[in-house]
Amino acid sequence: MTGFGAATASAKGLTVRAELRSVNHRHLLVKLRLPADSAALEPRVEASVRKGLARGSVTVHVHLTREGNAAAACIDADVARSYRDQLRVLGKKLGLDSEVRLAELLPLPGVVSSREGSTEPGRMEKLVLRAVGDALQDLIGMREMEGEAMARDLQRNATAIERSVKRIAARMPKVVEHHRRQLTKRVKILLGSESSVNPGDLAREVALLSDRLDVSEELIRLEAHLGQLSKLLTKGGNVGRKLDFLAQEFFREANTVGSKCSDARVAHEVVELKTHIERLREQVQNVE
Repeated sequence: MTGFGAATASAKGLTVRAELRSVNHRHLLVKLRLPADSAALEPRVEASVRKGLARGSVTVHVHLTREGNAAAACIDADVARSYRDQLRVLGKKLGLDSEVRLAELLPLPGVVSSREGSTEPGRMEKLVLRAVGDALQDLIGMREMEGEAMARDLQRNATAIERSVKRIAARMPKVVEHHRRQLTKRVKILLGSESSVNPGDLAREVALLSDRLDVSEELIRLEAHLGQLSKLLTKGGNVGRKLDFLAQEFFREANTVGSKCSDARVAHEVVELKTHIERLREQVQNVE
Protein backbone atom coordinates (compact mmCIF):
# COMPACT_ATOMS: atom_id res chain seq x y z
CA MET A 1 0.00 0.00 0.00
CA THR A 2 1.18 3.50 -0.76
CA GLY A 3 1.45 6.32 1.72
CA PHE A 4 3.55 9.09 3.23
CA GLY A 5 4.13 10.19 6.79
CA ALA A 6 6.33 12.89 8.32
CA ALA A 7 7.00 14.18 11.83
CA THR A 8 9.47 16.42 13.66
CA ALA A 9 10.83 16.19 17.21
CA SER A 10 13.21 18.70 18.80
CA ALA A 11 14.84 19.50 22.14
CA LYS A 12 17.82 21.65 23.29
CA GLY A 13 19.02 22.70 19.88
CA LEU A 14 18.61 19.30 18.22
CA THR A 15 15.83 18.78 15.65
CA VAL A 16 14.97 15.44 14.08
CA ARG A 17 12.69 15.11 11.04
CA ALA A 18 11.53 11.67 9.95
CA GLU A 19 9.85 10.91 6.62
CA LEU A 20 8.35 7.52 5.73
CA ARG A 21 7.25 6.55 2.23
CA SER A 22 5.67 3.24 1.27
CA VAL A 23 4.79 1.64 -2.05
CA ASN A 24 3.13 -1.67 -2.85
CA HIS A 25 5.03 -4.86 -2.13
CA ARG A 26 3.94 -8.42 -1.34
CA HIS A 27 6.21 -8.51 1.72
CA LEU A 28 7.56 -5.92 4.15
CA LEU A 29 10.81 -4.36 2.93
CA VAL A 30 12.34 -1.59 5.08
CA LYS A 31 15.01 0.72 3.66
CA LEU A 32 16.73 3.02 6.17
CA ARG A 33 18.54 6.27 5.43
CA LEU A 34 19.86 7.62 8.72
CA PRO A 35 22.71 10.11 9.39
CA ALA A 36 26.07 8.54 10.11
CA ASP A 37 26.05 9.54 13.80
CA SER A 38 22.70 7.77 14.33
CA ALA A 39 23.49 4.60 12.38
CA ALA A 40 23.51 2.62 15.63
CA LEU A 41 19.76 3.23 15.89
CA GLU A 42 18.95 1.36 12.66
CA PRO A 43 17.87 -1.90 14.37
CA ARG A 44 15.49 -0.05 16.72
CA VAL A 45 14.05 2.10 13.92
CA GLU A 46 13.45 -0.95 11.71
CA ALA A 47 11.86 -2.83 14.62
CA SER A 48 9.51 0.11 15.19
CA VAL A 49 8.44 0.10 11.53
CA ARG A 50 7.95 -3.68 11.47
CA LYS A 51 5.82 -3.47 14.58
CA GLY A 52 3.40 -1.10 12.86
CA LEU A 53 3.36 -2.48 9.30
CA ALA A 54 3.08 -5.92 7.71
CA ARG A 55 3.40 -5.22 3.96
CA GLY A 56 4.94 -2.71 1.63
CA SER A 57 8.31 -1.34 0.57
CA VAL A 58 8.99 1.37 3.16
CA THR A 59 11.75 3.96 2.94
CA VAL A 60 12.70 5.79 6.15
CA HIS A 61 14.57 9.12 5.92
CA VAL A 62 15.88 10.75 9.10
CA HIS A 63 17.40 14.25 9.06
CA LEU A 64 19.24 15.86 12.00
CA THR A 65 19.67 19.61 12.48
CA ARG A 66 21.78 21.10 15.27
CA GLU A 67 21.48 24.75 16.23
CA GLY A 68 24.73 26.60 16.99
CA ASN A 69 25.24 27.25 20.70
CA ALA A 70 28.41 28.96 21.91
CA ALA A 71 27.64 28.05 25.51
CA ALA A 72 27.78 24.41 24.57
CA ALA A 73 31.28 24.73 23.07
CA CYS A 74 34.31 23.60 25.06
CA ILE A 75 37.92 24.44 24.17
CA ASP A 76 40.45 21.92 25.41
CA ALA A 77 43.50 24.02 26.37
CA ASP A 78 45.71 21.00 26.94
CA VAL A 79 45.10 19.69 23.44
CA ALA A 80 45.69 23.16 21.97
CA ARG A 81 48.95 23.52 23.99
CA SER A 82 50.17 20.15 22.74
CA TYR A 83 49.51 21.18 19.14
CA ARG A 84 51.36 24.50 19.72
CA ASP A 85 54.45 22.88 21.23
CA GLN A 86 54.69 20.25 18.49
CA LEU A 87 54.26 22.88 15.77
CA ARG A 88 57.03 25.02 17.31
CA VAL A 89 59.43 22.07 17.38
CA LEU A 90 58.51 21.20 13.79
CA GLY A 91 59.05 24.81 12.73
CA LYS A 92 62.55 24.90 14.23
CA LYS A 93 63.47 21.64 12.50
CA LEU A 94 62.27 22.92 9.14
CA GLY A 95 63.68 26.41 9.61
CA LEU A 96 60.24 27.99 9.38
CA ASP A 97 58.46 30.62 11.41
CA SER A 98 57.56 28.85 14.66
CA GLU A 99 54.95 31.41 15.75
CA VAL A 100 51.59 29.62 16.06
CA ARG A 101 48.39 31.66 15.99
CA LEU A 102 45.17 30.80 17.84
CA ALA A 103 43.12 30.80 14.64
CA GLU A 104 45.35 28.03 13.32
CA LEU A 105 44.82 25.88 16.39
CA LEU A 106 41.02 26.04 16.71
CA PRO A 107 40.18 23.96 13.57
CA LEU A 108 42.47 21.11 14.66
CA PRO A 109 40.74 17.91 15.86
CA GLY A 110 39.90 17.80 19.56
CA VAL A 111 40.54 21.47 20.29
CA VAL A 112 36.86 22.46 20.20
CA SER A 113 34.15 20.03 21.33
CA SER A 114 30.65 20.03 22.84
CA ARG A 115 30.07 19.96 26.57
CA GLU A 116 26.90 17.98 25.91
CA GLY A 117 28.65 15.30 23.85
CA SER A 118 28.13 12.66 26.54
CA THR A 119 24.41 13.26 26.88
CA GLU A 120 23.59 13.99 23.21
CA PRO A 121 23.41 10.32 22.06
CA GLY A 122 20.67 9.53 24.56
CA ARG A 123 18.70 12.64 23.67
CA MET A 124 19.19 12.02 19.96
CA GLU A 125 17.96 8.43 20.30
CA LYS A 126 14.76 9.54 22.00
CA LEU A 127 14.11 12.23 19.40
CA VAL A 128 14.76 9.89 16.45
CA LEU A 129 12.47 7.17 17.80
CA ARG A 130 9.77 9.72 18.65
CA ALA A 131 9.90 11.32 15.20
CA VAL A 132 9.87 7.93 13.45
CA GLY A 133 6.96 6.74 15.61
CA ASP A 134 4.88 9.85 14.87
CA ALA A 135 5.68 9.66 11.14
CA LEU A 136 4.71 5.98 11.18
CA GLN A 137 1.31 6.80 12.66
CA ASP A 138 0.85 9.47 9.99
CA LEU A 139 1.72 6.91 7.31
CA ILE A 140 -0.65 4.33 8.79
CA GLY A 141 -3.48 6.87 8.77
CA MET A 142 -2.97 7.53 5.06
CA ARG A 143 -2.79 3.81 4.30
CA GLU A 144 -6.02 3.23 6.23
CA MET A 145 -7.79 5.77 4.02
CA GLU A 146 -6.47 3.97 0.94
CA GLY A 147 -7.49 0.65 2.48
CA GLU A 148 -11.11 1.79 2.82
CA ALA A 149 -11.23 2.63 -0.88
CA MET A 150 -9.63 -0.73 -1.75
CA ALA A 151 -12.15 -2.57 0.44
CA ARG A 152 -15.00 -0.98 -1.52
CA ASP A 153 -13.40 -2.03 -4.80
CA LEU A 154 -12.85 -5.57 -3.51
CA GLN A 155 -16.50 -5.74 -2.50
CA ARG A 156 -17.60 -4.64 -5.98
CA ASN A 157 -15.54 -7.43 -7.54
CA ALA A 158 -16.88 -9.91 -5.00
CA THR A 159 -20.44 -8.91 -5.94
CA ALA A 160 -19.65 -9.41 -9.64
CA ILE A 161 -18.17 -12.85 -8.88
CA GLU A 162 -21.29 -13.82 -6.92
CA ARG A 163 -23.54 -12.82 -9.83
CA SER A 164 -21.49 -14.91 -12.26
CA VAL A 165 -21.67 -17.92 -9.94
CA LYS A 166 -25.45 -17.61 -9.72
CA ARG A 167 -25.83 -17.33 -13.49
CA ILE A 168 -23.69 -20.42 -14.02
CA ALA A 169 -25.70 -22.36 -11.42
CA ALA A 170 -28.96 -21.33 -13.12
CA ARG A 171 -27.62 -22.34 -16.52
CA MET A 172 -26.31 -25.82 -15.64
CA PRO A 173 -29.70 -27.71 -15.63
CA LYS A 174 -30.32 -26.41 -19.17
CA VAL A 175 -26.83 -27.52 -20.18
CA VAL A 176 -27.51 -31.07 -18.96
CA GLU A 177 -30.90 -31.15 -20.73
CA HIS A 178 -29.34 -29.87 -23.93
CA HIS A 179 -26.69 -32.61 -23.85
CA ARG A 180 -29.38 -35.24 -23.13
CA ARG A 181 -31.31 -34.21 -26.23
CA GLN A 182 -28.15 -34.15 -28.33
CA LEU A 183 -27.16 -37.61 -27.08
CA THR A 184 -30.60 -39.03 -27.87
CA LYS A 185 -30.53 -37.48 -31.32
CA ARG A 186 -27.06 -38.85 -32.14
CA VAL A 187 -28.00 -42.35 -30.94
CA LYS A 188 -31.10 -42.37 -33.15
CA ILE A 189 -29.07 -41.25 -36.14
CA LEU A 190 -26.48 -43.97 -35.58
CA LEU A 191 -28.98 -46.80 -34.97
CA GLY A 192 -31.51 -45.76 -37.57
CA SER A 193 -35.26 -45.38 -37.27
CA GLU A 194 -35.94 -49.15 -37.16
CA SER A 195 -33.86 -49.73 -33.99
CA SER A 196 -35.02 -48.65 -30.60
CA VAL A 197 -32.90 -47.45 -27.70
CA ASN A 198 -33.23 -49.09 -24.33
CA PRO A 199 -34.47 -46.33 -21.99
CA GLY A 200 -32.35 -47.73 -19.17
CA ASP A 201 -29.17 -47.57 -21.23
CA LEU A 202 -29.97 -44.04 -22.31
CA ALA A 203 -30.69 -42.99 -18.74
CA ARG A 204 -27.36 -44.46 -17.62
CA GLU A 205 -25.46 -42.56 -20.29
CA VAL A 206 -27.27 -39.35 -19.39
CA ALA A 207 -26.38 -39.90 -15.73
CA LEU A 208 -22.71 -40.36 -16.62
CA LEU A 209 -22.83 -37.25 -18.77
CA SER A 210 -24.47 -35.26 -15.99
CA ASP A 211 -21.78 -36.40 -13.57
CA ARG A 212 -19.03 -35.21 -15.91
CA LEU A 213 -20.76 -31.85 -16.30
CA ASP A 214 -21.59 -31.45 -12.62
CA VAL A 215 -19.94 -28.30 -11.21
CA SER A 216 -22.13 -27.98 -8.13
CA GLU A 217 -19.23 -28.65 -5.75
CA GLU A 218 -17.10 -25.99 -7.39
CA LEU A 219 -19.95 -23.46 -7.24
CA ILE A 220 -20.57 -24.27 -3.57
CA ARG A 221 -16.89 -23.73 -2.79
CA LEU A 222 -16.92 -20.43 -4.69
CA GLU A 223 -19.87 -19.29 -2.59
CA ALA A 224 -18.02 -20.38 0.56
CA HIS A 225 -14.96 -18.39 -0.52
CA LEU A 226 -17.16 -15.34 -1.08
CA GLY A 227 -18.49 -15.70 2.46
CA GLN A 228 -14.94 -15.91 3.81
CA LEU A 229 -13.94 -12.87 1.76
CA SER A 230 -16.81 -10.87 3.22
CA LYS A 231 -15.80 -11.84 6.76
CA LEU A 232 -12.18 -10.82 6.20
CA LEU A 233 -13.18 -7.46 4.73
CA THR A 234 -15.45 -6.83 7.73
CA LYS A 235 -12.87 -8.03 10.24
CA GLY A 236 -10.07 -5.77 9.04
CA GLY A 237 -6.54 -5.99 10.40
CA ASN A 238 -3.68 -7.80 8.68
CA VAL A 239 -5.68 -9.92 6.22
CA GLY A 240 -3.67 -9.39 3.04
CA ARG A 241 -2.06 -12.84 2.95
CA LYS A 242 -5.36 -14.59 3.65
CA LEU A 243 -7.01 -12.64 0.85
CA ASP A 244 -4.14 -13.58 -1.45
CA PHE A 245 -4.71 -17.26 -0.67
CA LEU A 246 -8.46 -16.88 -1.24
CA ALA A 247 -7.84 -15.33 -4.66
CA GLN A 248 -5.81 -18.40 -5.63
CA GLU A 249 -8.66 -20.66 -4.53
CA PHE A 250 -11.14 -18.61 -6.57
CA PHE A 251 -8.99 -19.21 -9.67
CA ARG A 252 -8.72 -22.92 -8.96
CA GLU A 253 -12.50 -23.40 -8.82
CA ALA A 254 -13.14 -21.17 -11.85
CA ASN A 255 -10.65 -23.15 -13.94
CA THR A 256 -12.34 -26.41 -12.96
CA VAL A 257 -15.77 -25.07 -13.94
CA GLY A 258 -14.39 -23.98 -17.31
CA SER A 259 -12.73 -27.34 -17.99
CA LYS A 260 -15.84 -29.37 -17.10
CA CYS A 261 -18.40 -27.49 -19.15
CA SER A 262 -18.18 -26.78 -22.90
CA ASP A 263 -21.39 -24.74 -23.08
CA ALA A 264 -20.82 -21.41 -24.83
CA ARG A 265 -22.84 -19.33 -22.37
CA VAL A 266 -21.13 -20.94 -19.38
CA ALA A 267 -17.75 -20.39 -21.04
CA HIS A 268 -18.62 -16.72 -21.42
CA GLU A 269 -19.58 -16.54 -17.74
CA VAL A 270 -16.31 -18.24 -16.77
CA VAL A 271 -14.39 -15.56 -18.67
CA GLU A 272 -16.30 -12.87 -16.78
CA LEU A 273 -15.70 -14.75 -13.55
CA LYS A 274 -11.95 -14.94 -14.14
CA THR A 275 -11.81 -11.27 -15.10
CA HIS A 276 -13.22 -10.17 -11.75
CA ILE A 277 -11.11 -12.72 -9.87
CA GLU A 278 -7.99 -11.32 -11.56
CA ARG A 279 -8.96 -7.79 -10.54
CA LEU A 280 -9.51 -9.02 -7.01
CA ARG A 281 -6.16 -10.82 -7.02
CA GLU A 282 -4.31 -7.70 -8.18
CA GLN A 283 -5.88 -5.64 -5.42
CA VAL A 284 -5.23 -8.05 -2.56
CA GLN A 285 -1.50 -7.98 -3.41
CA ASN A 286 -1.52 -4.48 -1.93
CA VAL A 287 -3.69 -5.13 1.11
CA GLU A 288 -2.01 -5.13 4.48
